[in-house]
Amino acid sequence: MMRTFDHQGLTLSYRDEGEGPALIFQHGLGASADQPFDVMGSYDGFRRIALECRGHGASDLGDPSELSIATFADDLLALMDHLSIASAHVGGISMGAAIATRFAVLNPLRSRSLCVARPAWFDRAAPDNMAIFAVAAAFLDAHGVEGGRERFAASEPYAALKAASPDNATSLLGQFDRSDPFSTVALLSRLAVDGPGISFADYQALRLPVQVIGHELDAIHPLSMARAIADATPGSELVEITPKSTSKERYASEFSSAVQRFLHSVESAESAVATPASAFAND
Repeated sequence: MMRTFDHQGLTLSYRDEGEGPALIFQHGLGASADQPFDVMGSYDGFRRIALECRGHGASDLGDPSELSIATFADDLLALMDHLSIASAHVGGISMGAAIATRFAVLNPLRSRSLCVARPAWFDRAAPDNMAIFAVAAAFLDAHGVEGGRERFAASEPYAALKAASPDNATSLLGQFDRSDPFSTVALLSRLAVDGPGISFADYQALRLPVQVIGHELDAIHPLSMARAIADATPGSELVEITPKSTSKERYASEFSSAVQRFLHSVESAESAVATPASAFAND
């Protein structure tokens, strides 16, 4: 069910379904709450929540100068406070992965586990893999929706992306179909040069269950970045799944299964720790 709450003078939308331990999973750049629900929609036994970041879905854009991963992570904390959720499993896809990671680093007592799916950022701003978003924003800003899409699709940067990762290219071209070109330009241009604002040492200091998901044939979310995050994070699990460009069906199935298995393993481990040893003693 889609709902809204007010924060800093803005109305932000979120999807909230199910009952059980809270699982908050964030969408990628230009997407909506539907994207993470495609992954976690069938997870019985969990309360599944996705906040639509500013300028996404039905959420207000607000001041474009405030659009950032840091702002989105702060908004996520505000949503948890609004819903009186003390702690939750947190995760996300692409931009959502960066938001969830920053949230977990800054709010360790509010984070039960972390799922970093197809990360586009590691520990610095404006990574090379995000530069194509600024290019798309420039075409959209200069030529409008139809002219911008046509010129961008004929550009060398787009051709290079399509050759390396057809799914990335299709997804990025879809940004031109978003309902508000102004917000799209603001989001793409600002997030392309943004970063999670966390360091290598922050990853090393994480002390919670962490799953990192990645796959090949993904120029915007290179598998090497997923591996770097997994290597930097103590005790993390790296899961490599089928690329979307190879099979969207296998990608979706493996993605969903991996996250669900991870969550159940965390829940089982926490239950085992919480069970007193005396419970297993003979009468």
